[in-house]
Parts: sequence; C-alpha cells; structure tokens
Amino acid sequence: MAQASIASVVVPKGGLAHEVRAALVVWEREMIRFRRDLTRVASSVIQPLLFLFVLGGGLSSLVQAGTGGVDFKTFLFPGVLSMSVLFTAAFAGISMVWDREFGFLREMLVAPVSTTAILVGKCLGGASVATIQSVVVIVLAGLVGVPYDPLMIVEIIALLFIMSFMITALGLVLASRVKQVQSAMPLVQMIITPLMFLSGALFPLSRLPGWLTIVTHLNPMTYAVEPVRSAVFDRLNISPEARAILDPGIWWGSYQVPVPLQVAVVIVAALILLFAAVKLFTRTE
Repeated sequence: MAQASIASVVVPKGGLAHEVRAALVVWEREMIRFRRDLTRVASSVIQPLLFLFVLGGGLSSLVQAGTGGVDFKTFLFPGVLSMSVLFTAAFAGISMVWDREFGFLREMLVAPVSTTAILVGKCLGGASVATIQSVVVIVLAGLVGVPYDPLMIVEIIALLFIMSFMITALGLVLASRVKQVQSAMPLVQMIITPLMFLSGALFPLSRLPGWLTIVTHLNPMTYAVEPVRSAVFDRLNISPEARAILDPGIWWGSYQVPVPLQVAVVIVAALILLFAAVKLFTRTE
C-alpha cells in the first residue's frame, strides 16, 4: 500500500519586517473598504459641513460681538476639521465588532502575526481614511476666511492623522468589550459625543466655568483640537485681544502648555489606548 504523501507547511519567519508587512496588509484592507463605500464618505462629510455653514452661519450674528470681529465660522473651522475625523476614526475602530461577528477577526488572530501588528494596521487604516476625508473640509478654508497656507495645511493634516490614530485606538478599546453590532453604535455615540463637546471644538476655552475648565483639561481630545486651532490662528491677521478670547491656549494653572507638549499628550494617549486594546483583544479572543 502506497504511503500517502504529507504536504509540507511553511510558516513564515517572524521578525519586525514580517510584523510591518502584516500591519500594512490590514491598512490596505481598510483603504480598499474606503474606496468601495462612497456612501459612507459622503455621509461623513455632510455633518461637518452642516456644523460649519449652518451652525456657524446661524450663530455668527449672535456671537460676533464677543469674537473681536472675527467671523464665528472662522473660529469653528479648526473644530469642524477635528469633528470631521472624530466619528470616522471612532467607527473605523468599532468596526472590529463587525469583523468579529462575521468571523474575519478570528481568521486574522489565528494568522502567524501578533495582535499588535493587526491593531496597529487597523489604527493606521482608520487614521488614513479619516484624514483623507478631512481634505474636503480643508479645501473649503477660503470660504471662511482661512488662508491656503501650504505649511499650515501640512501641519493640520499631520495633526489630524495623530488625532485620528488616537480615536481609532479608542474605538478598538470599545470594540474589545462589545460583542454585538446592535450595541456598538449607541456606545460610540455615548463616548464620542461628550469627547467632542468637551474638547473646545465648538466653543473657546476662555471664560469657562471652573468645573467645565477642569473637565476640558482632562479630555485628551482638547489636546488634539487646540494644536489644530493654533495652526490656523497663527496664520490669521487678528488682534491679540481677539486671539486671547478665541484661542487662549491650554493652561495648567499659570503654565501655558506649549503646542509640542499638547501633541505629545495626544501621542501618549494614543499609545496607551493601543496598548490597552492589544491586551483586551488578547484576553477576549
């Protein structure tokens, strides 16, 4: 009786290059999904435009006296940019719930790559998609009195990418605890909406009540929004008084937090959330 032949199985060697390649594959999957879902792209752009032109236009005449003559839509522009990536990045992270329900997550986790590589690729993909979508809002800068400064645009895109990475990691943390698709959307709304409203995206950080000042300073999104606003206001020709009202910066007591330190806070928060997501997925899956 002839002995049956046994097929050899080749397991790819591990290493940094292998992990990077796995992360890039996950990133590429997110980009393919983005290209094939133009309806999601259109819907995610409509909300920021409504905030910018409808809310901003409606409130301009009401708050003009308190903005030092600066159009309220100009003030809203950095906040709306931040909002344009906030929900897209959060949903990119929480989409892991769909991957789990349809069995794709388990297929990824049994592959000979680390959970860290998979989730890093997911964060990079979510951040890339959210940042690309924000370009639609950036293109409209001239309509609200913001100059098309090339360096400013590069700074904003980099800052939005870092912000999106952090929020995607937060979405992954949430996805690790959610087992059903029906529970995912309400949870994202419950967590992301307060982060948005308490970040200073829609109102200046000056002249806030004491309790609200404390809450905004504890919100990591505040440290993501303020650098974007600072990049915009650095290019505006406005009085120091108006700048002090609309863009006072972040203060820890009598210490004004510099923008590089604000960005560092966001990066640290992103890494902490990513680390937590890796640990939670490793345990639950």
